[in-house]
Amino acid sequence: MKLHELKNTFNRQARKRVGRGDGSGNGRTAGRGDKGAGARAGAKRRPYFEGGQIPLIRRLPKRGFNNPNHVLFEVVNLSILEENFEAGAEINREVLEARGLISKETLPLKVLADGDLTKAFKVTADRFSEMAKEKIEKAGGSATYLMPSSAEAKAARKAAFVEAKKAAIAKRKAAAAARGE
Repeated sequence: MKLHELKNTFNRQARKRVGRGDGSGNGRTAGRGDKGAGARAGAKRRPYFEGGQIPLIRRLPKRGFNNPNHVLFEVVNLSILEENFEAGAEINREVLEARGLISKETLPLKVLADGDLTKAFKVTADRFSEMAKEKIEKAGGSATYLMPSSAEAKAARKAAFVEAKKAAIAKRKAAAAARGE
């Protein structure tokens, strides 16, 4: 077998050779048409360009907005806990993941109140709905928060800010005293 005897195993479309005379069908303007931006070198159209007509994204009505502070949760209902755990069980994210009741995403865990609870559990989660917390405690269990509420977090940030400010003022006073002012 020689190199000139080799053939493709499947047909490949030949490269379009433009600007090689009018007889080729792609001569003169090389398939680009007469004048305009598309006939120039480096001509590109942005994605979804519709030839100048009002694009689809602008024709459709707009409603609402996406809240940048919205928190998504991995949710578990009380009915799931009732079905899958024995009385007195300690339930947290790791236990739920191990049993395949939640995915291993990094979303915070929230317990919701759908279903009735007859067993006492020690549940630890980032958030609880008010009804879920009520039902857990009514059944003799406990609900422990991992994530502070937004009000608690805000209070903690404010306290840290005030402490930092007091420390800065004390530092300035100490520096002034050292300079003899």
